[in-house]
Amino acid sequence: MDVPAVGREWHLVSRPRGWPVPEDFALRQAPVPRPGDGELVVRNLHLSVDPYMRGRMNDVKSYTPPFALDRPMEGAAVGEVLVSEAPGFAPGDHVLHPLGWREFAVVPAGRATKVSADLAPLTAYLGVLGMTGLTAYAGLTEIARLREGDVVFVSGAAGAVGGQAGQIARLKGASRVIGSAGSDEKVRLVTEEYGFDAAFNYRSGPVGEQLAAAAPDGIDVYFDNVGGDHLEAALDAFNVHGRAVICGMIAQYNATEPPVAPRNLFLTIGKRLRLQGMLVRDHHSLQPRFIEEVSAWIRSGELTYRETVAVGIENTVDAFLGMLRGLNTGKMIVTLDG
Repeated sequence: MDVPAVGREWHLVSRPRGWPVPEDFALRQAPVPRPGDGELVVRNLHLSVDPYMRGRMNDVKSYTPPFALDRPMEGAAVGEVLVSEAPGFAPGDHVLHPLGWREFAVVPAGRATKVSADLAPLTAYLGVLGMTGLTAYAGLTEIARLREGDVVFVSGAAGAVGGQAGQIARLKGASRVIGSAGSDEKVRLVTEEYGFDAAFNYRSGPVGEQLAAAAPDGIDVYFDNVGGDHLEAALDAFNVHGRAVICGMIAQYNATEPPVAPRNLFLTIGKRLRLQGMLVRDHHSLQPRFIEEVSAWIRSGELTYRETVAVGIENTVDAFLGMLRGLNTGKMIVTLDG
């Protein structure tokens, strides 16, 4: 395929206060530059939209720089190399890289990783075999130090990270895995397809009461994707020496007021709890082991995953906003292929 002169890309044009709205974004045409030495021109096939991107829309100091206004946004993408000026890459190769939210990207070779459709569908490298999958794997094995017999609670259990975290916990020997989800349909998915021992709809009643009923003997590990009332409930439910993986707090990402919960952090003292935040970028050394184990579980059918797919770059913002509101089941992906 010839490289076109221009391509479309999404820009952030205003910083959201509270929930983002479509008017905060603009889809614009931009020239596709010629690659320099060590660079690739990539036609993006699939784009990832993720909760952490909401934080990058705020102009605040954080672990990663904020999105610049009126510049192309970024995120994980899988695409096909059209032109290569870098050794080791050739036209037709498929690569994973961080320059999504656009149709065409000029990618430094050092930021591209070859991926193969022989191992899994290319979209899997944005989810179950990508950042979200590694987050679940590293959170349980490195941060929580999961042990056989642990009782594990996962919030946001129908999401890309949560669904995989619960399944990995089960495969690694947890005695009981409990999840929360935002609808009765998602609760059925979590228990019937993902194999959680119990799950509840957090919209149906107080989280603390539902968790106590699902875990009468308490919990040992909490994988937190939500924060707020879920973290407060987990603190109440923890056994002594419980461990919390603080992966995400989507309940607070669009808040304009300080959160009400948790109000019971004093429990960390008497129960000798460990609450540790995590960033997946600290755990890339686990990648080979993670790919080997998880791909084997996928092939054997022991681990399953879902994707919610939006079609067309013009629908990227709608997909992102829908993901923030929990409209996805599993990983939210935008496909540009076809």
